[in-house]
Amino acid sequence: MKHIQKREAIRLRKKGWSINDIYKKLDVAKGTVSVWVRDVSLTPAQLQELAQRSHARSAVEKRRTSRLLNESNKRQLVVDNAKSDITQVTKSDLFLIGVMLYWAEGGKKQRGSVRFSNSDPLMIRVMMRFFRVICMVPEEKFRIHLHIHMHLDYQKAEKYWSKITGIPLNHFYKTYNAPNKGSQNKKDNLPNGTIQVYVSDTILFLKIQGWTAGIANKIFAIT
Repeated sequence: MKHIQKREAIRLRKKGWSINDIYKKLDVAKGTVSVWVRDVSLTPAQLQELAQRSHARSAVEKRRTSRLLNESNKRQLVVDNAKSDITQVTKSDLFLIGVMLYWAEGGKKQRGSVRFSNSDPLMIRVMMRFFRVICMVPEEKFRIHLHIHMHLDYQKAEKYWSKITGIPLNHFYKTYNAPNKGSQNKKDNLPNGTIQVYVSDTILFLKIQGWTAGIANKIFAIT
């Protein structure tokens, strides 16, 4: 098979094909093609054509990069304008935000435990503000449970989440290393895993349930 590909590579090179085009067509390593065709001399006309094609490709890539940059700038402008719409967030706003986030992502079965689980560090930081500022949870009540795939660095992840939450490592439960053979040797979208923030407080759990129901009732009463 290799000798057939070599002959084809030499034939294409003699026709003036570039090494990049040859290795892509034959699906072999670029270095291999370079060795195969190193003794093939191109005519001045062929060299000129390759140079022109290379310049054209460079120009196309430059235009593509510029287009993508312009598109990115346009998108960022929308984000920045929307961001400027938020002039302030009050404690009342934080109260509503926290309750709604808990309604969406919080634990609702273990009545003696407030649990919030997520992998988004920004959302976790917001919830920590909710727990500390609105719920006034004492620092000694916070606990963290980290879930992470076995092939990832759980110690690095623990330090990461400790920094995000402001909760010391000695308040972390034993990390759960979830087996996932399908994710090994692949780029992982959650390199720091997912954490659950625990607060052992039955009264707070019940309060949040009441706050959620109260907000829902008021929303449904809007006319």
